[in-house]
Amino acid sequence: MLDYEKIDDVEIENINHSDYPDFSDAYVLRASYNDPKTGEYRELTEDELESLDSGWVYEQVWEWIR
Repeated sequence: MLDYEKIDDVEIENINHSDYPDFSDAYVLRASYNDPKTGEYRELTEDELESLDSGWVYEQVWEWIR
């Protein structure tokens, strides 16, 4: 289970402004994770990216477009 407080450098892709305010096609393309097991940053895997909470992703979309 990921600690969302340790996710950084989030890059959002596929923001369709005509889909405002839902942005239902937007997704996290990549993000870094401060892994507590290693103490180092690493890229999230595809599986981790796909399993991100949709509410959290939506918040990140809004942060990205501000």
